[in-house]
Order: sequence, then C-alpha cells, then structure tokens
Amino acid sequence: MSRELTPKQARLLAYLEQEIIRSGSAPSLRKIAEVLDVSHAAVSQLIKTLEQKGFIRREGHYGRAIFLLNPSPRAEEALRGRRVPIVGSIAAGLPLYAQQEWAGAVWVDASIFRKDNLFALRVQGDSMKNAAILDNDLVICEPRQFAENGEIIVALVHQEEATVKRFFRQGGVIELRPENPRFKSMYYGLDEVLVQGKVVGVVRAIMN
Repeated sequence: MSRELTPKQARLLAYLEQEIIRSGSAPSLRKIAEVLDVSHAAVSQLIKTLEQKGFIRREGHYGRAIFLLNPSPRAEEALRGRRVPIVGSIAAGLPLYAQQEWAGAVWVDASIFRKDNLFALRVQGDSMKNAAILDNDLVICEPRQFAENGEIIVALVHQEEATVKRFFRQGGVIELRPENPRFKSMYYGLDEVLVQGKVVGVVRAIMN
C-alpha cells in the first residue's frame, strides 16, 4: 500500500499530532468526528487506513488507544509527559543563594504531576537523603506560601537563601528539619522564612 496520504488522511494525522502536543494524548474517536465534521464510521476507516500505511498504531480494547509512529520531536515530547521548568538550584545541606533564572526544563509524567505552575529545582547536598532526595536530584514542586507540619518544602530563608527541608512550626518558631542524622535542624522566627513550594516528587539524577 502506498504511504501517500489523501487530503482527509493528512488532515486527520495533523489533528492527531496537534492534540498530542496540546494535551499529551490522542483524542477520542467521537471528538475526532466532531472536530473534522465527519461520521464516526468515516473516522474509523481513516484511522484504519493510517494504521495500514504505518503512520499510527492502535492498542487497547477495540483499538481505542492511538499512538503516532515516527511523530515530530514536539509530539514525542508531549507523549512523554509535561514540561516543568527548572528554575535553579537549592541546597539540601547548607542554604544556597536562591537563583531566579531558568536552567532548562524536565519532562514528567502528566498523569502523576497534574497541578498547575509546577517548577523544578536541582538539589545540592545530601541532608534529605533519608527522604530519598539525593545530591543532584530534581525536586518537583507545587507553588505554595504555606505548609503543614511534616511536609517537605522549599523555603526561602532571610529572603535570599533557598533550602529544601521538612517543615514544622510550634508557636512563633519554625523548624526546618533535615532527613540525615549528620545534619541538625535549623530554627527561625516566623518573619525569617518564606515558604516557596511543597515538594511533590523527585526526578533521580542519572550519573554517567
């Protein structure tokens, strides 16, 4: 079978890739039929033809899951998940000056990390190793200006030093507690610490 596409087939393939880039997954057959203004039967036939020509692959019950074969780089990235900006580095040990510039991005599983405006920070040091946060890992953070006792957070100390620690508050004192017995807790007044975010995941650094 020739791999040359008819206009309708090309339009469907372009729409599939557009939706994967936008949402990270292919649309339903019903949605495709609605957007392209064709019947459900026509969509099924078009998809079958694209599969036979080697442009897509179907999986699952009745082939409902659609995957692009040889998609563009942008579509490949979208299929892997969502893009989270890396906004700098923090210390898991001694506080490190908070960097404001972006330092790239990391792709994470969109089905796990669903919150809006997530950001990532690279950890330096091993004071949180017993919480499975190791040197050079990326912590994925949900923006927050408050914290509950026991949560692992990103805190800005004295408005210039950022650190990741477990948060505890008792009265007018904030304890930033490490997860490594070699390090001691740090104690601050309420006006000395600003909560910047809650750690919701970790991306392990892969060392060469």
